[in-house]
Amino acid sequence: MISRIAHPTDFSPEGASAFAHALRLALEFRCQLDLLHVRPPSVKENWFQFPHVREALARWGVLELDAPIGAIEAQLGVAVKKIEIEHLDPVGGISRFLLSHRPDLIVLATHGPTGLTRWVSGSVAEGIARETHIPTLFLGPSTRPFVDPQSGAMGLNKIVVPLARDPSPRRALHTMNTLLDPLNPYIRGIHIGDTAPWILDETGDLLDVKLVQGPVVETILEAAETADLIAMPTDGRHGFLDALRGSTTEQVLRQARCPLLALPA
Repeated sequence: MISRIAHPTDFSPEGASAFAHALRLALEFRCQLDLLHVRPPSVKENWFQFPHVREALARWGVLELDAPIGAIEAQLGVAVKKIEIEHLDPVGGISRFLLSHRPDLIVLATHGPTGLTRWVSGSVAEGIARETHIPTLFLGPSTRPFVDPQSGAMGLNKIVVPLARDPSPRRALHTMNTLLDPLNPYIRGIHIGDTAPWILDETGDLLDVKLVQGPVVETILEAAETADLIAMPTDGRHGFLDALRGSTTEQVLRQARCPLLALPA
């Protein structure tokens, strides 16, 4: 169960879809939503640049546009906090906040030709992930969202989970089930190779794992064509998003047509 979501934002238009997902999930789980922005100490605060929560909720038909700020929590159970972090380094600012507040989920926008925004490029992603090891939902500019930013409708019905023996997916699957079980999505595991691993789900039953063949990245992308989400276990022993530098997770993230949830394994 998700009790706290963090959504770092750089106030770019590309972040609108990620904000919609963060807000819709917070609404679903009636949990706290932290909207985070890092600014240098020399730059003045600008609270009006933050995503407009009441406008989005009014557009979705769940709150009156002129409702007081307190109504968001009183009526909908969502405690929204807009937090400006004074720091010269996004990694230092975001990581320090995340380490002291420990959200259950981070929601990040990715954009640019490589699929990586400055929030998750190079040392930023590596630094935040190395310090926090928190499940992170990535949304690119060309991905097919499972939350409609205009209506707020959510369609998270099918999740594809690429499984390997190393890293062991047990912790990642437990984390995913803990976070998303109330949404009751269908989970399809896939394994690229000759022999599929035997993995038990949370109820002790054998997880549905489809054995597939082909190039790793292309095969994962093909399996996810009709999915709403890709959930990928990542090897925390070398930094939670260590794979975001030229390996399978980064390549899938660059090309995926649906959001990607990176899970510490």
